[in-house]
Amino acid sequence: MALRAGLRAETRHTVGPEDTAERVGSGDVPVLATPRLLALAEAATVRAVAGRLEEGRTSVGTRVELTHRAPTPVGGRVTVQAELTEVDGRRLVFAVTATDEAGATIGSGRIERLTVDRATFLARATG
Repeated sequence: MALRAGLRAETRHTVGPEDTAERVGSGDVPVLATPRLLALAEAATVRAVAGRLEEGRTSVGTRVELTHRAPTPVGGRVTVQAELTEVDGRRLVFAVTATDEAGATIGSGRIERLTVDRATFLARATG
């Protein structure tokens, strides 16, 4: 169950009214909001390492580079694929690609996560 480059996962989602830039406040158009695309990409990174972290550990997002290239309307389907490209101690680096139902790339980027002890992290969060 070791973390290693090459681990992959994907997230599939049909865009609903709650996913639009209008609804989340990131714009005024009824298409997939960039923050929602990012959330789908992060979900794919979490899935890529699910079941491979040591007991009591989790991963948290620390850095994001995301290019949102094309709009997806309500009802459109999006697939986000994440691949773990680098493991550097506790630092995990993922390449992410988002495509629409026609296979066109609508977004791409890189997400870094850090593995942490879940209890210690939560204790710091609650003060």
